[in-house]
Amino acid sequence: MADFDEEKQNKKLEELKKQEEEDLLQAISKTKYGLPAIDLAGMGVENEALRVISEKEARELEIAPFKLFGKNIDIIVRSPQKELLDSLKIEIEKKGFNPVFYMGSKASLEKVWERYKELSFATTSRYGGIDISGESILEIADKIKTIQDVEAVISGIQKEEKTHKISKMLEIIMAGAIAVGASDIHIEPQEERIRLRYRLDGILQDIMFFGNDIYRLLNSRIKLISGLKITSEKRAQDGRFSIFIKEDEVSIRTSIIPGAYGESTVMRILDPNQTKGNINELGIEPKLFEIIDKEIKKPHGLILITGPTGSGKTTTLYAFLRKIYSTEKKIITIEDPIEYHLEGITQTQVEDKKGYTFLEGLRSALRQDPDIIMVGEIRDKETAKTSVESALTGHLVFSTIHTNNAAGVIPRLIELDIDPKILVSALSLSIAQRLVRKLCTVCKKEKTPTKEDEDRIRTILKKAVEEGKDLSQFNISPDQPIKLWEAVGCDACNKTGYKGRIGVFEAIVTDESIETIIPENPSEREIKKIAQKQGILDMKEDGIIKTLNGITSLEEVESVVDIEED
Repeated sequence: MADFDEEKQNKKLEELKKQEEEDLLQAISKTKYGLPAIDLAGMGVENEALRVISEKEARELEIAPFKLFGKNIDIIVRSPQKELLDSLKIEIEKKGFNPVFYMGSKASLEKVWERYKELSFATTSRYGGIDISGESILEIADKIKTIQDVEAVISGIQKEEKTHKISKMLEIIMAGAIAVGASDIHIEPQEERIRLRYRLDGILQDIMFFGNDIYRLLNSRIKLISGLKITSEKRAQDGRFSIFIKEDEVSIRTSIIPGAYGESTVMRILDPNQTKGNINELGIEPKLFEIIDKEIKKPHGLILITGPTGSGKTTTLYAFLRKIYSTEKKIITIEDPIEYHLEGITQTQVEDKKGYTFLEGLRSALRQDPDIIMVGEIRDKETAKTSVESALTGHLVFSTIHTNNAAGVIPRLIELDIDPKILVSALSLSIAQRLVRKLCTVCKKEKTPTKEDEDRIRTILKKAVEEGKDLSQFNISPDQPIKLWEAVGCDACNKTGYKGRIGVFEAIVTDESIETIIPENPSEREIKKIAQKQGILDMKEDGIIKTLNGITSLEEVESVVDIEED
């Protein structure tokens, strides 16, 4: 006899009801009301459109603004009565916009209303601009496999005499960056030419050079879609726009600053697909993974990650939140800015000009009865104190703080006027991380180390064993032959020899031995000495093990960690 899954059947019935409503709207919208029907499933909702109509008004009137294009604003209405449409048209025209009405289902309305949560804390408003076609981006991206292909395609467009040549060129630049996995696009004016570079795996790579005539038009186009002032060339400007590719919203943050030969432009690509990796893919060694898994599942405590800008702290925090997400828990984040949207989690964004700082965001979040809070960064004494107090009052708090290593977290918090006696009970785990590029698995080549490198590596391994760290789980022994790997370069890795990045980590658990010394205001060195007995690899050791296992190169590890440091 087959099992009857009631939950599954109910879900299926709910989906059928929603589809029936969508089909009915398609059938009657034009004939009965003279309006087109629209289904927002799989479509993006623009924060800029939400600003035109308040949440209160939208819910009361059962309407939903979802897209802004120039001065036209697209609005879903549930019950398109003539009186409602006429009064809405008058009110919206007073605000300087032209309403375009559609009929939509309750599901589409609720999708828009849900996005109001983010609105109060969103950064920039473009109130217009011209969208880049996601379909065009995909079409171009299919033709691009390496950064060399980007130059070839752009060069072909430059020779054409098409009216929309600049728009097409920008689409190719964007598509190329997305296709090869670049995080940033740099357009930099030089004395006689313009330089285009992508940041791949943390390193800038030259793509091509082009002339000033193209740059001026391209610069204006970027300003237009980013909602920036086209005529302003003497001051820095920040803007943003989005590209909707299939069901994903790829956000682009634009920064423009004046320079000696023109305005320098950097576009940061926030592709949600680049941060969908889970905690298992970060590169955390087994013992530390076990500790982290245990600590993030506790009902309260403070977990801090430290590292320089660009070291992957936000990605790690997102991975933690994904790991512990449950419909039974309320999770709130306070970020600067919101880089990626996490389903089921309430994300808010710092806006200093309006007084919504990390501190104010944290205080507001605590009034929302959260179980878990993520504070983008602890920058000041008040935020530090409130974070610690939150951890002591039954909340699990994640945040970042600027120190060089895990041992520096405790002295830094004490420096921020946190009472050491309270800190003992609040701080659960301090983590430090860096990012290293992974060697391309297609072209990496084994090499024999120099005598100097071999001696340094053996010293690090022997010291790790003396401290009780188990290297056998990595199939490594201090006495084994030392073999290293080096980058070569091929089409698969854009001739760089590297493809993708991975973290090197260290951590200190606030155990009994650490709790004992915290009230004495210990130095980094004292904390590190005590923590060595916890058996967790430090970043130097973690990096060397990843080097010996052919994951990365010694040069990469040395670029982010001082392996000579005691």
